[in-house]
Amino acid sequence: LTGALFTKEYSIQAAALFNPSVVVHPDQSGLSNGRLRFLISLRATGEGHISSIIFQSGILDGDGNIILEKGSGYYTCLHKNENKRWEKKELRSRLSGLASFEIQSIDFLPEQFTERIAMDLLREKEKNDSSLTAAVSALTGFFDSNYDLTDSSDILLSEKVIFPSAKAESMGMEDLRLVQFNEEGGRCYYGTYTAYNGKEIRTQLIKTKDFNLFSISTMTGPAIQDKGMALFPEKINGKYAMISRQGGEKIHLMYSDNLYHWNDYQVLLEPEFTWEMVQMGNCGSPLKTNKGWLLLIHGVGTMRTYVISALLLDLKDPSKVLRRLKMPLLKADSSEREGYVPNVVYTCGLIQHEQKLFVPYAMSDAATGFFTVDLTDLLNEMK
Repeated sequence: LTGALFTKEYSIQAAALFNPSVVVHPDQSGLSNGRLRFLISLRATGEGHISSIIFQSGILDGDGNIILEKGSGYYTCLHKNENKRWEKKELRSRLSGLASFEIQSIDFLPEQFTERIAMDLLREKEKNDSSLTAAVSALTGFFDSNYDLTDSSDILLSEKVIFPSAKAESMGMEDLRLVQFNEEGGRCYYGTYTAYNGKEIRTQLIKTKDFNLFSISTMTGPAIQDKGMALFPEKINGKYAMISRQGGEKIHLMYSDNLYHWNDYQVLLEPEFTWEMVQMGNCGSPLKTNKGWLLLIHGVGTMRTYVISALLLDLKDPSKVLRRLKMPLLKADSSEREGYVPNVVYTCGLIQHEQKLFVPYAMSDAATGFFTVDLTDLLNEMK
């Protein structure tokens, strides 16, 4: 009775379930030939219009048929790991991206520490040194938005909810763009998302190897502006690369030696057609094909109608646009156009299975559907 009195149920997806991303599932065991297991992240929006991240898995067969794995109907919020241990060297590297932060203010910290130990030591030192007040404030904000979640290996994937744990994302974790990242030393998954506190946005990064342990970090630098950033699945010429949309009216390309800090960006694509004159952006990370990097893009045109289209970038130099689709690949039909935001189709990612592209997409910021398209047919339509 006491537990029930202090418990309130919260419906995480009462308002919408939309803006999906997709990657190949890390576990492909137990499948027959021609089948591929996939993993989708979804933006679940509930009471108070707070957005969280949930997951759904499923299977594709060679004909493009989709089998969604049934969930239990129960959900468990993952919590911040208060015992995360930081290395001083790592913290110094990450804090170097914060403008005007006096990095020497943490010199006195031990080589390893938790957030609580660091803040207790710093606040104690601040009592006798008022110049540390700015450092205390900056570190409080940093630790708020840079954290690990507790191990969730004992929870079913479909039951996991990454609910806002930081003040900076208290009103939502929006539009996760997942990508399987490959480099020397193995494979991991990165995902950029928009943290929203009701007034301001910032770009955050999720890292995981197995969808059991998640690490969340802030991205910094002059180029980290606006929403909708998406990493390439591998380094390009030794650098991290990312598609962005600073200002919302053009698509940009960014490079960096540091995954967490980005200084510059360059224009990749400007509006050309009426259906993209209001706004442009990416639809997730580029997909590597033998013809080039395939990038799905979204455009907003007349009557604020969102559509999905595509372009092809050079493999060695993605700043070169090789081909463009001269028309929308997908736009909302009469059954999809009504929702929280009407006339919208939108996606945050795609995967390839054999010769087909598999794309989950949001319908008018309300629900999620799926489409498939033959890769060869799409490339042949691009000019």
